[in-house]
Amino acid sequence: MTENNFNTDVYYDEDADESNIEDKTVAVLGYGSQGHAHALNLADSGVDVVVGLRRGSDSWDAAEAEGLRVETPEQAAAEGNIVNMLIPDTVQPHVWENIEAELDAGDTLQFAHGFNIHYGQIEPPEDVDVTMIAPKSPGHLVRRTYQRDEGTPGLLAVYQNATGEAKAEAIAYGKAIGCTRAGLIETTFREETETDIFGEQAVLCGGVTSLVKAGFETLVDAGYSPEMAYFECLNEMKLIVDLMYEGGNMEMWNSVSDTAEYGGLTRGDDVINREAMDEILEGVQNGEFAREWINENQANRPAYKQYRQAEQDHQIEEVGERLRELFEWGEQE
Repeated sequence: MTENNFNTDVYYDEDADESNIEDKTVAVLGYGSQGHAHALNLADSGVDVVVGLRRGSDSWDAAEAEGLRVETPEQAAAEGNIVNMLIPDTVQPHVWENIEAELDAGDTLQFAHGFNIHYGQIEPPEDVDVTMIAPKSPGHLVRRTYQRDEGTPGLLAVYQNATGEAKAEAIAYGKAIGCTRAGLIETTFREETETDIFGEQAVLCGGVTSLVKAGFETLVDAGYSPEMAYFECLNEMKLIVDLMYEGGNMEMWNSVSDTAEYGGLTRGDDVINREAMDEILEGVQNGEFAREWINENQANRPAYKQYRQAEQDHQIEEVGERLRELFEWGEQE
């Protein structure tokens, strides 16, 4: 393991022993954002790959056009020594019921997100390894950076080590898709799952969109034009986040005006409710959210559909659609 200054272990190319994967077949179930990137990167690294898709899938022809071999999930799992579940979380338990019998002792069941293992929706047999390799990037960037001889950081976790070689194999897999070029950070299924869901709810998806809408509504209700409210509360969000992404919060503070910095530093915390965040995290940790989401899917998503429709009907969507047309010229450059 390469030495580093992080609070956890990080693995790079020199830590990977490719012999742990070179003679194995990887079954990639799914050909969406992550599935296509994993499959193509593995193939380009010389790994034997079979893509598992249901017959009639729109992705079947696309995968074959890229030179990949495609079989049904059951057949792919039967051939694979490593079976990677790169299909939506909500679909995985049903697919698992169909492929479980195809895994042999010593095989590996692999994931890119720990939801179904952590919350007990998939219970693997004790004689298989269970690992996670999760690139921290959308699939198209995983593929693009690999083709540029670069890589995206990823997460590594071992839930079950039946063979004693689970971690070594996972690191080799991480190298084959390009993650060890940037760094493969070790975590656990629990930590990855709970931090991921909390981040989505409290910050990245739920928190940000609710903050933007609340700011937009505050300005519009006070008599300001929806167009000005949109620019200030949504459009400029990208500019700020880009600065934070490039160099952290201080890069952003160093780039905005002193007025913006002082106002943000003195007022920003007033709109944050840490007690509510703690409650959201507790609901993730104790499984309350997972049970709610599982029940919602079993009931054909009635609440989900209502929330989504309300989001679509919000004034900010109509205003944004009109204003974004002003920027179409920039997309053509």
